[in-house]
Amino acid sequence: MTAPRARKLGRVRTLVVKVGTGLVTDPGLGAAPGRIEALAAGIAAVREGRRVVLVTSGAIATGMARLGLAERPRGIPDKQAAAAVGQSVLMWHYEAAFRRHGIAVGQVLLTAQDIGDRARYLNAKNTLAALLRFGVLPIVNENDTVAVEEIKVGDNDNLSALVASLLDADLLVLLTDVDGLYTDDPAVNARARKLDTVDEVTDDITRLARDRADGASVGGMATKLQAAKKAAAAGVPMIIASGREPGVLERLLAGAPVGTYFAPKADRLAARKRWIAFAVAPQGRLTVDAGARAALTQHGRSLLPSGVVDVEGDFASGEVVAVLERAGGREFARGVVNFDAAELRKIRGVKTRDIEARLGYRSFDEVIHRDNLVIL
Repeated sequence: MTAPRARKLGRVRTLVVKVGTGLVTDPGLGAAPGRIEALAAGIAAVREGRRVVLVTSGAIATGMARLGLAERPRGIPDKQAAAAVGQSVLMWHYEAAFRRHGIAVGQVLLTAQDIGDRARYLNAKNTLAALLRFGVLPIVNENDTVAVEEIKVGDNDNLSALVASLLDADLLVLLTDVDGLYTDDPAVNARARKLDTVDEVTDDITRLARDRADGASVGGMATKLQAAKKAAAAGVPMIIASGREPGVLERLLAGAPVGTYFAPKADRLAARKRWIAFAVAPQGRLTVDAGARAALTQHGRSLLPSGVVDVEGDFASGEVVAVLERAGGREFARGVVNFDAAELRKIRGVKTRDIEARLGYRSFDEVIHRDNLVIL
């Protein structure tokens, strides 16, 4: 936590803006045309000379209103039905609002499966780039009409960070109904103080998150801090700000101390390593000994079979796995494995020279090569 200071955003050529359900819908009424129009006007005001992508929530809440549902559906088919109805209504309002400013919009619906598969990830990147090249404003949402737990990103805060990473964005802005991250809930503690700048999302910062379930929205401050971690690792600064404040995008782009600013890491992860770290759900877990952990984290080495003490899951060669420390079981790295789970169970703990004796062949020396490993 630091005192207020001038923000050096640099030139923002690519901007990702995420809006929460509470900004674009009214409880029980669905889409809020007036606020959607204000959002469109705000984006139009800063779009000149910039590539802008909008990540929106609100489809399920809009569908709930159209279907006359008083409470958020619990079952997946009912949520998907609400999303299917609400998505078209929400996009109709966006189309109408942005048309007033001469801006064409295009809908992009994603699931975690689209992002987790490398080929589909690159295809999504190319599609977004093509829309931007044509001067279209992409409007991104999770594809709730087909997503089940296994292929859900889960919330649009994290989705927006993945989109910002995918596009190498210069800034990610999360517009919400609060004006930043506070030391406590300002609704109940008058002495709560808004943080101007967060240099790193530490455990102390994470403990400040206060989520309130309102029956319609999914995200909260906890997911926004998760998004900040992803954005920082990708070298993308992030700002949480109030979407109800007039001219908020213009002001924060001018460097005004609006909302809470999350600084990016100086050592920006390469694009492939960002995909490994954040876009893919690990398909298994490897527990390693203290020596292997030190070799990976302190010396930048590859993971060898001799350091692996346990193998969990059923994964194939080329898939992403989590790497856990033996003491405490905490995940500290992720990487792409060179062996499948059955092979690794046969060679765990052995020296590299003994791989062939265990397997009958020796295709690789390393379990995970350092170029395919990300320290978290």
